[in-house]
Amino acid sequence: MPTDLLLSWKQTRPANCEVDGVGIVTILDKSSGPELLLQKQYRPPIDKVVIEVPAGLIDPNETVEECAVRELKEETGYVGVADETSTVMYNDPGFCNTNLNMVHVRVDMSLPENQNPKPQLEDNEFIECFTLPLASLFDELKRLESEGYAIDARIGTIAEGIELAKKLKL
Repeated sequence: MPTDLLLSWKQTRPANCEVDGVGIVTILDKSSGPELLLQKQYRPPIDKVVIEVPAGLIDPNETVEECAVRELKEETGYVGVADETSTVMYNDPGFCNTNLNMVHVRVDMSLPENQNPKPQLEDNEFIECFTLPLASLFDELKRLESEGYAIDARIGTIAEGIELAKKLKL
């Protein structure tokens, strides 16, 4: 790759950190069953509203888990605790070097701050939060795609994994 192209490439990975950002898996316990917290966000590169999990870039001197908890509160208003962190995942290694960790964040729905969460969005962020039942996630994403939404690979992979687990009776 030409050196001038490498020098002009915007780096999103903080120094001393092996990943660019996090994807946040938050399952809310609802009376009807577990639901995955998702968001709708317009993404200019594809000129579509995308269905995705909350996510964000890691700040300097911030751990992956701290980033996940901070981004969850900023984008959704929910207060949670990081539970588990995935291996480093490369988004599209045949095309670019961006990577992330998926972090499972547990939200205690009985806490007062989680009763009526209010996002703390930046001026340039327009995010709509919603949930989908895990039991019908695959079909719900197909429905949303048929309505013109783009499905982020992270949420699509989660849905595919659930469907595979159902078929294999895992």
